[in-house]
Amino acid sequence: MNAPNDLAMKSDDVLRVELEVFRRQHRDLDEAIAALSEKSTADQLTLQRLKKQKLRLKDMIAMIEDRLLPDIIA
Repeated sequence: MNAPNDLAMKSDDVLRVELEVFRRQHRDLDEAIAALSEKSTADQLTLQRLKKQKLRLKDMIAMIEDRLLPDIIA
C-alpha cells in the first residue's frame, strides 16, 4: 500500500480511483472473513491476518477521504 505522505503528491482523480479500489478490496475482505468465520474449522491466524489487512485498508480509505473531502469550518 502507499505511504500516507504519498497522498500529497497524487491528483484527486488518482485518489478517487484508488479509493474505489480500496473500498472494493475492503468489501472483498469482509466477505472472505465472514465466509471463514462460518466454518468451524476456520484458521484463526488467517482470520486475524485478514482482519488486520482490512483495518489497514480502512485507514487508507479514511486518509484518502480526508484528503478529498477536507473539513469545512462553519
